Amino acid sequence: MSSDRPVSPFLDLPPLGAARFAAIEDRVAALLHTRADVIVTQGEALLPLEAAIRSAVRPGSTALNVVTGPYGQTFGGWLRSCGAEVVDLAVPFTGAVSAAQVGEALAAHPEIDFVSLVHAEAATGNTNPVAEIADVVREHGALLMLDAVASVAAEPLETDAWGVDLCVIGGQKAMGGPAGVSAVSVSDRAWERITANPAAPRRSYLSLLDWKERWTDAGRSVLPHAPAQLEMLALEACLDRIEADTLTATIARHRAAAAALRAGVLALGTLLPYVTDARAAAPVATTLLTQPTQDATTLATALGRTLPVQSGGGALATTMLRVNHYGPHASLETVLDVLTALAEAAPGGDGVLEAAEKAWTEAIAD
Repeated sequence: MSSDRPVSPFLDLPPLGAARFAAIEDRVAALLHTRADVIVTQGEALLPLEAAIRSAVRPGSTALNVVTGPYGQTFGGWLRSCGAEVVDLAVPFTGAVSAAQVGEALAAHPEIDFVSLVHAEAATGNTNPVAEIADVVREHGALLMLDAVASVAAEPLETDAWGVDLCVIGGQKAMGGPAGVSAVSVSDRAWERITANPAAPRRSYLSLLDWKERWTDAGRSVLPHAPAQLEMLALEACLDRIEADTLTATIARHRAAAAALRAGVLALGTLLPYVTDARAAAPVATTLLTQPTQDATTLATALGRTLPVQSGGGALATTMLRVNHYGPHASLETVLDVLTALAEAAPGGDGVLEAAEKAWTEAIAD
């Protein structure tokens, strides 16, 4: 007996086998420019971020936690709950941390053996100079964990060349994909530390060692559990799109979107970039300070109905706008639409769109 119900493309799919799962992992490794083991985790990126910290940090160790936004604050809580002594290196969220500041903290605390760092903070719109910082951390001998969730596919990410030991990514920002799947690369040095850590999670969703033993070391022939099939297929489609566009072009679009939006806002003059130095501005999101007479929450509610705009978090909710220009929104069309709406809501100077178009053209050509 036939049914008249429409067939959903999300249902009744053939099983996602181990070979295809492993092939997706290999393509993620290529995106990260790493030959290290890559584990694609079946959940949002907070899963591998917490797993990396709880696996590599043991009670009594000392960690340097670089805080340039809310995720750095979250990492500090996890590190302390692992029993680590934590040295917080907090800098104003309006800019980036420097390699010199990291070097000074390491010199003041030679016992530090783990460093946690966020590449780009979408919530605050800043980005950190990972290559220079990684050099300092490697010279010190500590492990480096990098949160590259908001930077992957938006700016260069050279995991092996920089010496990043644990590199975590998610699919939901510049990759333009799902939030429900993520990945972590694990260097040999990191595996040594994790294997020697008696407090590393086992028989747990947070256990990297379980994945290593039951999947990676077992030849990746039998999946340890049923995969999140739809999210894995979406991740595969993201990789297809990035490869078709080329990673170079994808990164260029994100950089151009950030440059164009910043140029247009400066021409408008009624809003100010939250990140004061353009060199520290993230390519995935631009944060803006409103005037005292403007309520950012009200403005974001009005604009966010059709545009990728939201208000800031916490204490910045009434004074900060966040414009997300990642994934499909890393386009000149999106930037011009946002600037047009901002110019109507907060009228200011002339030549806003012209300034944005000029900055876009120059950034793409650079």
